[in-house]
Amino acid sequence: MSKRKQIAIYGKGGIGKSTTTSNLSAALSDIGYKVMQVGCDPKNDSTNTLRHGKSIPTVMDTIRSGSNDFSSVIHEGYNDILCVEAGGPEPGVGCAGRGIIAAIELLDNNGVIDEYDPDIVIYDVLGDVVCGGFAIPIRQGLAEQIYTVTSSDYMAIYAVNNLFKGILKYSGSGGGLLGGIIGNSISKIAQREMIQDFSQQTETEVIEYVPRSPIVTRCELDGKTTIEGAPESEQAEVYRELARKVINNKQKFIPRPFDVDDLSDWGSTWVNKLLLEQKTAIEGIQDGGTGV
Repeated sequence: MSKRKQIAIYGKGGIGKSTTTSNLSAALSDIGYKVMQVGCDPKNDSTNTLRHGKSIPTVMDTIRSGSNDFSSVIHEGYNDILCVEAGGPEPGVGCAGRGIIAAIELLDNNGVIDEYDPDIVIYDVLGDVVCGGFAIPIRQGLAEQIYTVTSSDYMAIYAVNNLFKGILKYSGSGGGLLGGIIGNSISKIAQREMIQDFSQQTETEVIEYVPRSPIVTRCELDGKTTIEGAPESEQAEVYRELARKVINNKQKFIPRPFDVDDLSDWGSTWVNKLLLEQKTAIEGIQDGGTGV
């Protein structure tokens, strides 16, 4: 690529954000791009499946040790993907977002990213709270595009709506804009329709739906991405398609988030629809049918 592409992927904890990010990185590397993945989650596990389950020293670890060897924060993973973990403060001390601030300052101020010259840098950011260090990829325009991973779980969508508020707030001052929504763990029609409706209501776009699959869990137990552990699977092809869409995506949306009360009313309607679909499926099975 003639110009480095920098994106950030946000999502509520436990929603499959890091799983999606790591498979995206692996798929992009297979296509031929030089990828750097920066884990911006205090759990420090963003890049584990790119390194056969092995964790790496974090930027905060390096800073606390007093080391000036900034190259020590870069570790190679699957297919030469450059892996970085921001880390966080010692338990019970300081802000969890401090690791992101420290990591970005270290990488930028010391020319670390330029030295390794990746084609694409992906920041994997915890999206439960969009404040402090967690907001830096948006606020400073560090990422040209923001993506968010969500399921049909209401609290996951609630977190996305908060993210949209952050993007909207900084959109007028050079902040990063939305590239799209990634629907994850989709197994039912109503789940897909719920995310699609949320996208339409907030004037955004869904870039891909990733189905729920036991293959993902099996590969993660082996310390691998699906791209590495099950490269011929349909699930791996979904991640490859996501990679192709991300690398070619030029869309930049300024979302129109729900007010809290409106989101609650909207969510109640969809929860009822999901429950009805589930009830219908169960009754179909009990009657000897196949269900939904």
